[in-house]
Amino acid sequence: MPSDFNQRVIDEFRANNGRVGPPFDGGRLLLLTTTGARSGKEHTTPVAYLPDGDRVLVIASAGGAPNHPAWYHNLVAHPRVTVEDGVFTYEAQATVLEGAERDAAFARAVEVDPAWADYQVRTSRVLPVVALEQVAGGPPNASSPGAGLKLVHDAFRRELALIRAEVARSGPRLGAQLRVNCLTLCQGLHHHHTMEDTGMFPYLAQHHPELAPVLRRLDEEHKTVATLLADLQKVISAEGADTALVLSEVERLTKELEDHLTYEEQQLIPILDA
Repeated sequence: MPSDFNQRVIDEFRANNGRVGPPFDGGRLLLLTTTGARSGKEHTTPVAYLPDGDRVLVIASAGGAPNHPAWYHNLVAHPRVTVEDGVFTYEAQATVLEGAERDAAFARAVEVDPAWADYQVRTSRVLPVVALEQVAGGPPNASSPGAGLKLVHDAFRRELALIRAEVARSGPRLGAQLRVNCLTLCQGLHHHHTMEDTGMFPYLAQHHPELAPVLRRLDEEHKTVATLLADLQKVISAEGADTALVLSEVERLTKELEDHLTYEEQQLIPILDA
């Protein structure tokens, strides 16, 4: 069973679509459900994570305790796990990173949050870094298609806010993990808009011809956002990327995207939920 503290976090996380209060507000948190190495029973634990493209990374720090946390022993024994990110619940394959790959990922984590280094200093064990890669999933955890769309949009809003804050408080040069955070956001937005362009929009055009002007505008806005994503990726991929320039591009993207998301919600949610 989770501790009382963990259970409160789990309940708050599920009740608020991934949003929680102190001490985890302003950070990235997921719920990791593993199968007990000995008991075979499911156990759910709140865990901080790092974006990493098509996967997420979690660190078995246990606050620098002398022993690995129980969830780590569980996923070593049973690598198929369940991840809840506040929007989706999906099956993932857990892989413990080794050697240079582990060291590079941990160094990126420390660069963003020095607390990881403090945890490592407190213990003689090497803190494991685990990659969680989705293998099966489903629609958003929402009561309706419109609510699902809003849930996905709000996740992009939260991630952009996190990135803006991280870039604003970083040094003059963009760190490696911040670069990964930005690239992962760009990848996620590109995928989301591709799914809309090839799935939802054609469906709506066929069944709701009165939406033609709305869909044309949304299509144009997708093209504008794609240009901004390309501009951001160019800036963050440059050697020694300047954080002031990166922040400027992130703010340009945020403004355009917020206007786009708000308009799309106003126009499409009533139709999707009709």
